[in-house]
Amino acid sequence: MAAGGRFFCTAGRGLEPFLARELRARLGATEVDYVAGKVFFTADAEPSELKKIKSGERLFLLIKKHGPLPVSGHKGKMLHEIRSLVIEEPKDWLDVIAAWKNLRGCEGKKDGVSQENPSPCKRKSEEEMDVVTKRQKTEQVREIVSEECQAGAEENGVVPDRKSDEEGQPETEASLEESSKSSGEKPVENEKHGFSFRVSCRCSGAIAKILTSQEIGRAIGIALMKQFRWRADLRNPDLEIFVHLNDIHSAVGIPLFSLPLANREYIKTAGLRSTIAWAMASLAEISAGDFVLDPMCGLGTILLEAATEWPEACYWGTDISDSQLEGAGVNIKTAGLVDKIELLKASVKALPLPSESFDAVVSDIPFGKKFKITKDVRFLPDTLQEMERVLRVGGTVVLLLSQDLHKRMDSITKSGENQSPNTSSDGAGETTAVETSSSDGNSSSVVKGVEEAFLSSRQPRFGSLVLDGVYEVSLGKTVAFIYKYRKVSAAGN
Repeated sequence: MAAGGRFFCTAGRGLEPFLARELRARLGATEVDYVAGKVFFTADAEPSELKKIKSGERLFLLIKKHGPLPVSGHKGKMLHEIRSLVIEEPKDWLDVIAAWKNLRGCEGKKDGVSQENPSPCKRKSEEEMDVVTKRQKTEQVREIVSEECQAGAEENGVVPDRKSDEEGQPETEASLEESSKSSGEKPVENEKHGFSFRVSCRCSGAIAKILTSQEIGRAIGIALMKQFRWRADLRNPDLEIFVHLNDIHSAVGIPLFSLPLANREYIKTAGLRSTIAWAMASLAEISAGDFVLDPMCGLGTILLEAATEWPEACYWGTDISDSQLEGAGVNIKTAGLVDKIELLKASVKALPLPSESFDAVVSDIPFGKKFKITKDVRFLPDTLQEMERVLRVGGTVVLLLSQDLHKRMDSITKSGENQSPNTSSDGAGETTAVETSSSDGNSSSVVKGVEEAFLSSRQPRFGSLVLDGVYEVSLGKTVAFIYKYRKVSAAGN
């Protein structure tokens, strides 16, 4: 049974507009709007459809969305404001929990957190879980929590270092359990209201200078116990509640799935972050029958994301490293895409491929830490020339560059701008328009392309490649840039 609801999905910094566009296209989402690190939306979709979201990190059912909380030097007053924000409308909680139980299919069950498979490998089915010992079940939940912590480390920039929150979390939950016992209250233990829960709080900005995540989490937990007579449980809760507070917004939600959406079950060995790889592939405008090349494919993450989402195209990957090609081959076999992706050992500066034979070239340019390319001043221009050669007129090039290579690319394309005209008969030289973030989801508000971090009024070019957009994105602690080029004429013309 499909159940509509109000959701929010976290996203890596810079991917919010990609995610907003995907939600509209994939789910028919409405009331779509976003802030740094989060996209809020309404959708009527099955869990199987929600799990197909590719550019988001974690998906939550939204309980409360509010502006930033007022900050004062009085801790007691601030904690009162936070408690009021969370439980001022108890009906909202009950409605969201009903939707959560419906979406998760957990009506009458006590293992809400552990229902979702905790890893890509095979785990026991729900039927088998009913007869597993309590000890085994607890160990599985701990594994899930550990994996969630690792996956959350690369989330958006408005969230502080996950480590600091997680280190303090046991203290918060222990305090809740102690408060539950010392209060003398006996929670109602029934299937309808007898939930056990834990609170995960992340705060940053001005509020974090006054209150710790542990203090906020404890205050919210005690308020929920008193309001709903739930029981705090760190190790095996039925319900996990996330509270995000910063200078931009306040949000409270329940995670719909145990693992992040970014964890792909079809990728055996992870390389580039899957959300970034998907966003890059989406910019390539892949159509049925297209030939797509990644000339520095590494472990093949971009090819896997593209072939999974657009299976009617043909994909080729080349790399100079035997070990990377071997890893890519294992990933491709695991994903069942052997008949979709061809691998070839070759240098990106001398591809053994015909000229103008590919419709799109998409690649993560090595950042220089492993392959030491930053000292080779000709690497980037030579690479661009070879990509330009194998690309058909009208095709696209999408590249991921480090900050250092971003600066070099700017200098290369600016010098090329002075040597070439800035117009083209097919319109490829037009400025990419910005996608608006309207709350009504009206398709008429979505103009050409997605929101761009940078695009100059006079588009720089390299030979026949015209710059069509630059997008700044986060790779955890590292900032990177996605460049999109379009080939407007035959190479050398």
